[in-house]
Amino acid sequence: MSTPTFDSIVQRRSIRKFNSTPVPKALLEELLLAGILAPSAKNRQPWQFTVTLGAEKEKATQAMARGLQREQEQALSPGLADAFNTLRIMEQAPALIFITNPFAHPLEEPLPPEERISDLCNTLSVGAAIENMSLAAQALGLGTLWIANTFFAYEELQAYLGLPGVLLSALAVGYPDESPAPRPRKPQAEVVDWRE
Repeated sequence: MSTPTFDSIVQRRSIRKFNSTPVPKALLEELLLAGILAPSAKNRQPWQFTVTLGAEKEKATQAMARGLQREQEQALSPGLADAFNTLRIMEQAPALIFITNPFAHPLEEPLPPEERISDLCNTLSVGAAIENMSLAAQALGLGTLWIANTFFAYEELQAYLGLPGVLLSALAVGYPDESPAPRPRKPQAEVVDWRE
């Protein structure tokens, strides 16, 4: 099968090295539109996108650095070395898009089952928006890195953003300065259960 959409799926890579070329605002707007057009549970569209460039991106990465430093001092978080590597990538990328779910309940808040299910469905919807943006970026000659390590600096990034809801992720965006090989995938026989 070869279609532009399928080609973008096959060719997409997680980019960890970006060159310094700024991303035109018009291209970032196309990525955001792709995210906004994603399907969402009950059409709630549970996303708020915060695009940071230049000095604002520097403020965001400083917030991330403060959070990682706090975590390092508490020495409670496995995987922290990887988060410091993520910070380096965030600093290098020309643009960072933070994705907040404005309807989400705080992570530590106990919820009745119906609200927990709603939160989970909204998180799935945000995932669809991020994937749409990643595929649109690939089609436009851009690279992205879908970042979950923001949770290591959750308090600091939430304070920087100053938005209601829960920060779920960030997307680093820029022109790739690497061409990674495809990562190994499990064979279909291992992950697909046909029932006919």
